[in-house]
Amino acid sequence: MIPGVFALASVLVFVVRFAREPRRFGNAVWFVIALGFTGLWLLSLLRAVQWAQTAVLVLVGIAAVLAALVLPWALIANGVVMLRREGHRLANLLSLLAGLGLLAVFVLAVTALAFNDSPLLLVTAMMALLVTGYLAFLFTALLLYSILYSQVNRHARAGAVIVLGSGLLGDRVPPLLASRLDRAVQVQQRSPGALLVVSGGQGSDELTSEAAAMARYLAAAGVPDSQVVLEDRATTTDENLRFSVALLGARGFAGPILAVTNNYHVFRTALLARRLGLRLNVIGAKTASYFVPSAFLREFVALLLQYRKTNAAILLMLAAGPLLLFWYDQ
Repeated sequence: MIPGVFALASVLVFVVRFAREPRRFGNAVWFVIALGFTGLWLLSLLRAVQWAQTAVLVLVGIAAVLAALVLPWALIANGVVMLRREGHRLANLLSLLAGLGLLAVFVLAVTALAFNDSPLLLVTAMMALLVTGYLAFLFTALLLYSILYSQVNRHARAGAVIVLGSGLLGDRVPPLLASRLDRAVQVQQRSPGALLVVSGGQGSDELTSEAAAMARYLAAAGVPDSQVVLEDRATTTDENLRFSVALLGARGFAGPILAVTNNYHVFRTALLARRLGLRLNVIGAKTASYFVPSAFLREFVALLLQYRKTNAAILLMLAAGPLLLFWYDQ
């Protein structure tokens, strides 16, 4: 009875929040909470079927062990691939650093259990596990909700589509940006007459503006020039959105707007649009599989920093809890 009440309440809270405004980070947290309580409720329904309950617990245990043993090495391997393919930049080190961090926490936990006569080592391991657990919870929330949000607007139509720039190779559109443009063309095909706003200025290492290069790509794809609007001043996602919406407003456009970025960047772009007070939704384009783990970690770090005060307070409390208990027992 009680698990069902918690499941129903958490699902209702999530549904109401999502219906009112899907572009909120709190929705991601409530989504995972609702999934968790629903899972516990379903598990409680299996109490009369002992073998089924045992099977579920065994599967969950196996998944947890695999996550602890396999995930760190998978992230490390992805980090090596990122460095080889994308260059030695800090952003490309994230999956490698995350893998090494998880491995360090795992070794610390095992060492603390092996030498359980050292209270300080146990406290340190508990602090690390609590902090890691909180970060893992938030990352899972971001990942799952990003997938959900992307699916909601997947087949949406629009009167205008804003394509966010992402850098050029000289004056050429790279694969990452090409996938955004291809996605925008797909939306236009089911929304006849829709305007495509290509947004991006010229970087110091680029031979032309991103907007001009994107316009050429669309022309080669058969999109009429009359349906392409160039916004060639933006240098950030914030400016991509604001300048593009302003251009549409200057044309007297007041219809539905979609912004296109890559799938890993969808939810953070939606949060930004909400913060800017812009009435638009965001859809995602495909990204090379090797790039996705590092890219999602980059988005995760950016969101942690965006809500840094709240996260810092929670992390401090989680880290201080075991330490305070240790001092209290002395």
